[in-house]
Amino acid sequence: MKAALVSDALGWRHDLAGCLHGCMATLLHHRGVAPLETLGAAWGFWHLPGDIRREEYYYPCDSGVSLLGALAPYHPVRSTWHHPADAAEGWAQVRAEVAAGRLVAVAVDNFELPFRPAYQDVHSNHMVIVQGFDEERGTVRVLDAVPPRFHGDITLEQLTAARDSGNPAVHDRDMFFTDVRIGNRWLSVELDAAPEDFPAFDRAHIRSVIERNVEGFRKGTPGPRLTGAEGLTAFLAWAGERLAAGEAVRDELFVVTGAALACTAVHADWLALAARTLAEPGLADAARGVERIAHHFSAIRIMSALTSSGELGPDRLARRSHALRSDLEQVLDVLAYEGAAL
Repeated sequence: MKAALVSDALGWRHDLAGCLHGCMATLLHHRGVAPLETLGAAWGFWHLPGDIRREEYYYPCDSGVSLLGALAPYHPVRSTWHHPADAAEGWAQVRAEVAAGRLVAVAVDNFELPFRPAYQDVHSNHMVIVQGFDEERGTVRVLDAVPPRFHGDITLEQLTAARDSGNPAVHDRDMFFTDVRIGNRWLSVELDAAPEDFPAFDRAHIRSVIERNVEGFRKGTPGPRLTGAEGLTAFLAWAGERLAAGEAVRDELFVVTGAALACTAVHADWLALAARTLAEPGLADAARGVERIAHHFSAIRIMSALTSSGELGPDRLARRSHALRSDLEQVLDVLAYEGAAL
């Protein structure tokens, strides 16, 4: 087979989420699973201090839990990272998947991708979908739903360079997602049940999800694994204390709040979908409240980039953190009420 193209590659995008949610949505949709209903259900805060990976697709995972399993713990889905020995084996594995009719998510360095704004400028650990290949032309079909959105062909040589990159931090613009070798990794998705046997998006399921999320926030712990509202408070306080002491907090604050931002923003859309499905205006109000929390995380993430230049002090971070926690408590009260009323 000299060429192959997998059909039905959904370009899924949320303005406040990144390549992780986009690629997982594409892979799930291809397998017949509704992306938002699956990826948007779980909402919470989880972090183990020091356990961050310098990847744009970072998401906190407990030991033994896959990346997709952490994203969608209420559904029978999981993912597997594959670690080829080298670029040749990496392409042979991806090629075989595509030839068999399966989409593949691959880790890449934006520095080597001609359609990314960072091309030949900034190194960054990203993820895209490989949909097809044409060996006679020497091209691969790539889908990247992250703006400026690309769905088209690049050369196999370009993709190989992006997948085999050392992803070095060369200058001070190589922040957050560098200094981790890409390693030709690729990711596959597995379903532990047929799509028709997934939880129905009905009143009982929606009520259960809301109750579990509220309980997770309210029964969180302050350490060593930070979870829930108390864990979030402890993490932000820790960041403020380190900032006041003149220590570097930029990368960890940026990466951790990025994962929380994406989770929160996608859950807001899940709640809005639930409100429309059940014709429950109270859930629509809750969705707007959760979206407000997402924008708090967005602000803190932007603030984190200012810490290394001294443009952000601990007092300003503390004020935003207090506003986030105050709004979070209000939203949890609304969700507890609305969940009980379903």
